[in-house]
Amino acid sequence: MAFLSILLGSVGLGIGFIIGMCLGFYFFIYSDPEIQPFEDPVVKPISELDPTSLQELIPEIPLWLKNPDYDRVDWLNKFVANMWPYLDKAICAAIRQTTEPIFADYVGHGHRPIEAITFERLSLGSLPPTFQGVKVCETDENQLVMEPAIKWAGNPNVVIAVKISYLRIKIQLVDLQVFVVPRVILKPLVSTFPCFSNVVVSLMEKPHVDFGLKVLGGDVMSIPGLYRLVQDIIKKEVAKLYLWPQTLQIPILDSSLGIVKKPVGVLHVKVVRATKLLKMDILGLSDPYVKLKLSGEILPSKKTTIKKKTLNPVWNETFKLVVKDPLAQTLQVNVYDWDKVGSHDRLGMQVVPLKLLTPNKTMELTLDLLKNTNISDPHKKQQRGHIMLELTYAPFKEDSEVFSGPLTPVKRENGMGSGGESPSGPGAGVLLVTIQGAEDVEGEHHNNPYAMVIFRGETKKTKRIKRTRDPKWNEEFQFMLEEPPIQDKIHIKIMSRRSRMSFHHKESLGHVDVNLADVVYNGRINHKFHLIDSKNGLVHVELRWRET
Repeated sequence: MAFLSILLGSVGLGIGFIIGMCLGFYFFIYSDPEIQPFEDPVVKPISELDPTSLQELIPEIPLWLKNPDYDRVDWLNKFVANMWPYLDKAICAAIRQTTEPIFADYVGHGHRPIEAITFERLSLGSLPPTFQGVKVCETDENQLVMEPAIKWAGNPNVVIAVKISYLRIKIQLVDLQVFVVPRVILKPLVSTFPCFSNVVVSLMEKPHVDFGLKVLGGDVMSIPGLYRLVQDIIKKEVAKLYLWPQTLQIPILDSSLGIVKKPVGVLHVKVVRATKLLKMDILGLSDPYVKLKLSGEILPSKKTTIKKKTLNPVWNETFKLVVKDPLAQTLQVNVYDWDKVGSHDRLGMQVVPLKLLTPNKTMELTLDLLKNTNISDPHKKQQRGHIMLELTYAPFKEDSEVFSGPLTPVKRENGMGSGGESPSGPGAGVLLVTIQGAEDVEGEHHNNPYAMVIFRGETKKTKRIKRTRDPKWNEEFQFMLEEPPIQDKIHIKIMSRRSRMSFHHKESLGHVDVNLADVVYNGRINHKFHLIDSKNGLVHVELRWRET
């Protein structure tokens, strides 16, 4: 008898639970909530609020008021408010375009019962996001860093319709609230509009996202435990993608539109000899020499020595040129006849695309000299002789490792490349010196500053900027070295010079000596150095050591 009562009680409990769940779901979905009369909020001045109300108000105070590092940007909020109707349509169009292929992956494939997923309504509402403040961070890098605090309590109208057989389910997003503090980096800064090539975005802290989700008219986020679960999932997924140091990089400018590229390797050129050159002198001979230059470079051309009175000169001279884009750059070879008076006549020319070269492998070339690169020129077929070159492209170690990947590193045996002995000795590389600018440099008689870079007896100068104490040069100089400059110092001197000859024609504004050991060990130093013999002067220098 006891067993029968327990059995009947269990059956009754199960049936009652099922009926209760069905009735609860029905009333949850289809019952109309009682409409509460709308009442105007009570507005009081801050001075009349009690301590408890003030404490509750603190999270709503904008960051520019709480944090002195943030600037007030009312003008930006007004701009966004006026543009919001147009931004709403543009953003919604982008959302439709992005989500359509994603929805298509879930429709009608295999045994999936979903027949269609569409946006029935899509609008971000009439309330735009507001900027609580913007913090701009100063760095020594060639970039602009800012951290806007964005808050959006929106009223979006987003309804997605999902059709499954004969059932049409509507999912609505309501009461969206977002608070996020992203770090936006514009880099690198370039001289082509809009003056930066990439936008890099990352989140400095996990975002706060709150919203309601209605399915068939009922708010499923009110189910106990589901709201907290969804909040945690959203924060974890967003943090996994964009929380610092993870970043989202948005390219703005194409790499070919004047963006300054960094060196990636060294081209070793050995000018061996030339044969059967044109006769330019009265005696039927020439005085040839060769000029070498990479396309896209503003540096002066490399020159061989002049071989007097010969049509078959032999040079056997080696030069090094810094490569910035091995897939697009070409080596320009020009052979000239030296004249004591007047301009030098060009005997012939040729170009060699660097993409034909295999890294760390020497290629021997015999090139026919041409008058120019114009295919339709009738004089192009005239025989102008030949020139023999040996070319080796040696990428920097970091770039060769990245190019090869971690599973297939570049291997060398006894310092030998795949084509024989490497033209660079152990530790050979390039010292790159970029003079960004100077601050508070002041002369006694004039302020027309320029910078001098002195290293191992070689002197290089920036352009002169007139009438300023804060010049900006952003000029790069290259020093080819056979070994790392661990024991060396580089001397940087800021000078001022008048245009005309007079007393105090030149004047020193300060100098500094920089040890290069840290540059070799760290690969790069970007720092502002205090100038010696200057009251408050600083010079901003970037030093890089790239080893081949």
